[in-house]
This record gives sequence, structure tokens and C-alpha cells, in this order.
Amino acid sequence: MSALEPRDADAATDPDTPTDVVGRPGPPAAYDDAEGSLLDPAHRALSIGIVSVVLLIAFEATAVGTAMPVAARELNGVSLYAFAFSAYFTTSLFAMVLAGQWSDRRGPLAPLTAGISAFAAGLLLSGTAGAMWMFILGRAVQGLGGGLVIVALYVIVGRAYAEHLRPAIMAAFAASWVIPSVVGPLAAGTVTEHLGWRWVFVGIPVLVVFPLALALPAIRRTASGPADPAAPVSPWDRRRIRLALAISAGAALLQYAGQELRWLSLLPAAVGVALIVPAVRGLLPHGTHRAARGLPSVVLLRGIAAGAFIAAESFVPLMLVTQRGLSPTLAGLSLALGGLTWALGSWIQARPWTEPYRERLVVLGMVLVAVAIAAAPSVLITAVPVWVIAAAWGLGCLGMGAVIASTSVLLMKLSAPEEVGANSAALQISDGLSNVLLLAAGGAAFAALGGGAVGHAVTSHASTGSHPAAFAAVFLPMAGVAAVGAWVATRLHAAPVRG
Repeated sequence: MSALEPRDADAATDPDTPTDVVGRPGPPAAYDDAEGSLLDPAHRALSIGIVSVVLLIAFEATAVGTAMPVAARELNGVSLYAFAFSAYFTTSLFAMVLAGQWSDRRGPLAPLTAGISAFAAGLLLSGTAGAMWMFILGRAVQGLGGGLVIVALYVIVGRAYAEHLRPAIMAAFAASWVIPSVVGPLAAGTVTEHLGWRWVFVGIPVLVVFPLALALPAIRRTASGPADPAAPVSPWDRRRIRLALAISAGAALLQYAGQELRWLSLLPAAVGVALIVPAVRGLLPHGTHRAARGLPSVVLLRGIAAGAFIAAESFVPLMLVTQRGLSPTLAGLSLALGGLTWALGSWIQARPWTEPYRERLVVLGMVLVAVAIAAAPSVLITAVPVWVIAAAWGLGCLGMGAVIASTSVLLMKLSAPEEVGANSAALQISDGLSNVLLLAAGGAAFAALGGGAVGHAVTSHASTGSHPAAFAAVFLPMAGVAAVGAWVATRLHAAPVRG
């Protein structure tokens, strides 16, 4: 029996029928047994296909970031450089909400296909751009595709894999970032130097054919259509679509305000906050802002962990270049260990013996993240060897690997089948929006305390006039945010039902 076929009516009242966390009948017993693996005949094509999709996204993320400065310079668009990033994040926030509703109504196959197509089209548009505005437009189209893909992949995992296999597929997603994080920048730099930056963009879309051809038949067989084919298809929630547009516009305004440290910037910042606050309350689970137990705390923790870590990590190479005189290449290599330890943390949470201790594991992971971020500015002291930050960041990535994968697993465990799309979208919105907000806050604090122009510092191999206190103003608050996350991690299990 397929996991999507309707079961007998008596199943709902059969005491032996497994139920999900909200009391609805769960998957058939045969689907829930402890046998099987990611590469057994039932899952092999799907596993290889969707992991290949994540692998390509990882290569794109690492490679495009390397080629982006050269592209901006050749297109005379250095002054618009930041918008090439913000355009991606802004449109992806909207696409996540769209993908959640689309997947819950019709299944994840269509949004995944549309997302990969838009992702490839955006790369081609940027790679063939003759002006910076066209390049930014391509990045916006790419963001739409990325938002659709990531949510659709989560729905596929929730639909096609039994609960005991989900930690393993999340670990595989994390592992697929290891090679790109090490090889991607070097490969992109070589291609950019010898063939030109455009080939970094136009070469990747060709590679999507393999994972599509492999995964789509398996997705159509195991995860297509609505979660309950017998139930009427719910209409589009136009209110959520409007809120998604509001949160995207608000994020864009806050990013713009964070780049322009002038009094006039307070106006777009205020408008951005006015758009984001009601949108967040409408799009995230009720109680997220107060860390209510269960799903709200899972969604909140995802944003706290991702935002604090990414905001801090963005300043690590800059600190090493400007304060310790390392070359950009050596500064980037100082973070290379993190890719391996991130995968290790994700692998550990996938071990069956960790399941009863998942909440404790997540708390420990957040403590490691907080310690790593707090230890990073120690290299501002000349007597502290540079390798300390590499070791600290490896420890932080170990914690992040356990936390990020575990929040994904817990979200699926706490979601009814027909709500996986919307809840996955909420998880990704929390992740993406937190990145935007904490990066903007960190960048503003950095600039306000004499950090100087980040763009000039990054492109310079020499030390700049950045004040050490500017870096401390980024890392120490982010360590505090991560410490708050350790407390939120104690509230991931749903409150017991009384009565």
C-alpha cells in the first residue's frame, strides 16, 4: 500500500493504528517499521536524486559567492553589490510561503519542478546579463526557485520517509555540503580566472538534468498529490500570500536601511519593521514569539541558531584579514574544518541511540555554538594563535549540525501530514528572516563602532582601519543570542495534554 492511499475507515478507531502527535491516524504499520534504509530499493532513486539537488544548491552557494565580486566589477555595479544578495533572500521568503501552500494543496512535485526550473533560469539570466540590474533580476528569480525547492524537499522527506529514516536523510543533506564548501570556492575561482565569471553561472543549470531525471519518477510515486487524496482541496490562503509579500518587502527595506547609516535610513527601517511584525505573527506558529512549547519553540530555535551563527561567521574572514593580516584564501580555509564537523554533528543526531536524548543534544549543540561565537574575538589579541578560531568554529559547526538537522526532524514529527508544507515554510522563514535581521544588526553595529566599509575591507589584502571593538560588537551579542537559543532548546517537546 502506498503511504498516500486512503486506508479503511476503521483505521481511525483501531487502537493498534499508529497516530501522529495531533491524534490523527499515522502511516501504515508497514511504513513505520524499523527496517529499510535510504538506499534500499524503495528509497534509492529518491534519496540519490534529492541529495543531488542539495549538492547542486551547495555548489551554487559556494561558487557564486566567489564569482560575484568579479561579476559586479565587470558590470560596473559594485555600488549595487549588496542587492545581488538581498534580491535572492527577499524573493525566497515569499517563495517559501507559496511553496508551503502549493505543496499542502497539490503535493511537492510541482513546486519542486518549478523551483528547480526558476533556479536554473535565474542562473542563466545572471550569467548572460549585460548590466547589473539584469544580474540582480536573475538573482531575484533564482531566489524564487530556491525558496520553492527547499520547502518542497522538506515536504518530500515528510511524505516519503518513515520517521526513523528522517534523521538519516537530514544528515545526508548536511553531508552534501562538505565537498562544495571545500572545493566550491577553489573550483569557482579557477573557472572565473581561466574561463570567466559567466561560466560559473551558466554551467550549473546543465547539471540539474540528472537529479530531476532520477528523482521525479520516485517523487511522483511516493509523494505526489495532497496528503489526504480523499479530502477536498483547500483554497489558496490569500491572507498568507499578502503576509508573505509584506515580509519580503519589509526584509528588503531593513537590508537597505542597514547599508545606509544615515538618519534618513530610519524611515525605510521603520516601514520595514511595520511590515514584518504583523507578517511574522501571521506566518509563524502561534506562540513563536514567546517560545511556547513544541512546534513554536522548534521554529523559533531554528531562526535563533541560524541567524546568530551566520551573522557571526560572515565576519570571521574579515576579522582575520584586517586584524591578523591573513590572505583571503587562508582566512577562508580557517573555516574549512567546519564543513566536516557540521556533517559529523548531523550524523550523530541521526544515530538511533540519540533519539531519546534529542532535546539534550540540541541544548548541548546551542551551548557549543554560543561558546564558539564568544571565543572567536579572542584572536583580536595578538598572543592568541590564529588556529584557535579554526578549532572554535569547528566546535560551533559540530553543534550547528546537530541543531539544524534536529529542528527539521522535530518539525516533521510535530506536524500533521497536511500541515508539513506550511510548517516547513514557517521553519525556513524563521531561518531566512533571522539571517537578514541579525546580519543587518551586526553590520550596523560593526559600522557604527568604526568597522569601516566591509566591501573595501574584503577586497583588500592589507590591514584596514577597522577597530577591534567593532568585531567584538558583532560576536559578543551573537553569542548572547545563541545562549538564549540554549534555553529555547529546553522547550522543544510539546506540553502534555491535560484532562
